[in-house]
Amino acid sequence: MVKSAMEAKINRLRRIEGQVRGVAQMVADDRYCMDILHQVQAVKAALAKVENQILKDHAACCVSEAIASGDPAEQKEKFDELVDLFEKIKR
Repeated sequence: MVKSAMEAKINRLRRIEGQVRGVAQMVADDRYCMDILHQVQAVKAALAKVENQILKDHAACCVSEAIASGDPAEQKEKFDELVDLFEKIKR
């Protein structure tokens, strides 16, 4: 059975949740800093993948619906949301 896109994202986030708990345990166990940092980088990469998928879903669904609606106010709203997001990412 093929998982839905939502289930796949939720499963990925649950794996990330486990990774974060593992990093916390590594800190509590006073593990080697570089080992901890490698795991932190892995968590960040995994989160970036989820973020990218959600952004793609938003563009494919919400943004395309706003474009198809022909409503300039709705189109501007979706465009402004994306601009705000990209501004936050740059910080």
